[in-house]
Amino acid sequence: MNILVLGSGGREHALAWALSKSPLCDTLYVAPGNGGTARFACNVEDLAITNGEEVCQFAHNHAVGLVVVGPEAPLVAGVADVLRKQGIPCFGPDKQGARLEGSKSFSKQFMVRNSIPTAEYISCDQPEQAHEYIDSHSAPIVVKADGLAAGKGVVVAATQQEAHRAVDACFEGSFGTAGKRVVIEECLNGFECSVLAFVCNGKAFCMELAQDHKRALDGDKGANTGGMGAYSPVSHVSADQLNEMYNIMQQAASACAREFENDYRGVLYGGFMLTATGAKMLEFNVRFGDPETQVILPRLENDAVELFLAVAQGRSDDIHLRWSDNCCVGVVLASGGYPAAYKKGFTITGIDEAERDSSVQVFHAGTTCDGLGSLVTTGGRVLCVSACGVSFEAARQKAYDACNCIHFKDMFYRHDIGYQEMQHPRA
Repeated sequence: MNILVLGSGGREHALAWALSKSPLCDTLYVAPGNGGTARFACNVEDLAITNGEEVCQFAHNHAVGLVVVGPEAPLVAGVADVLRKQGIPCFGPDKQGARLEGSKSFSKQFMVRNSIPTAEYISCDQPEQAHEYIDSHSAPIVVKADGLAAGKGVVVAATQQEAHRAVDACFEGSFGTAGKRVVIEECLNGFECSVLAFVCNGKAFCMELAQDHKRALDGDKGANTGGMGAYSPVSHVSADQLNEMYNIMQQAASACAREFENDYRGVLYGGFMLTATGAKMLEFNVRFGDPETQVILPRLENDAVELFLAVAQGRSDDIHLRWSDNCCVGVVLASGGYPAAYKKGFTITGIDEAERDSSVQVFHAGTTCDGLGSLVTTGGRVLCVSACGVSFEAARQKAYDACNCIHFKDMFYRHDIGYQEMQHPRA
């Protein structure tokens, strides 16, 4: 079977890597791909991945039997709708389901309608309304651009003044059309973790837990990023907390089947805060997380093509997830200055050395091959070094040993990925 993966980041590299290991995978296309996917797949750099008709035409021309959508933008644009109308199996929800990520106000309304526990909020179309709400509520308070903002449209404001500035930034166009509406939420306290589930036929098949690290610097300091590292499993979440989150994910999957015209087929990502009064949903994403994917998929023992095709075709009875007992730790290597301005085009060395250990996989996010055959940086998050081990400590040591093999100018990374596990020893 020929397979097409849409996207260019570390998540898409991990998806393509998992699919490529299946004996069912013939030619694997990745659009546009990156320097890592070019090593084992055919990169398609001239395909407009948010244009459903163009993606559909490519799939027909290349006898593609499965399309796997990595990022959220093609889903929000309705690419899955076009593919399914043409009879092409697509892993990813249609445009209606994608609104769970494409509009935070829509998502919050969905949660309230379906009794999914979440933070109190208000949705504001006018800055005056938002500022008035902030003045009447104490900080900390959370300000979110309603639409897609590449993971950068959320501000956890420590003061009312900071919240006012965040609102102004949204309405003044800092996040483009994503900031035309603003969602303001109470700030929840607790432990944050992610639950991802394969969803179809109103059923949620939950994956192993993963924990990511959003802040740029050690000790959870610095600006929010798209994610500086992750680990799986998460041992210090209790069985009761785990069951509570799994039940909420099933509650959400059932609601999708009731409310949406077409079956939700893909991944539903639940971002949870474990508070003193129970688990509460922070947000939904409608695709795999990044960098959570890079520590979850190395632990998946299913044939990825069989699994993804079963989800895409709505064959829920054929889904039986199997997981390795190993732990996986992933560390993101980033460009100096990220998530603000950074320079590109620096030569990357040491990846082959890092991957000499077969339990280490370096997933590319912001890389390309230059005209001279060298691998160079093209993004803020450049690589994710993922390592598996029989224990969390073993996996973590392997990941950091591999990081020490890799070099590019102005490279930086966090040195405390998994600090929560170190503070709460595994039972």
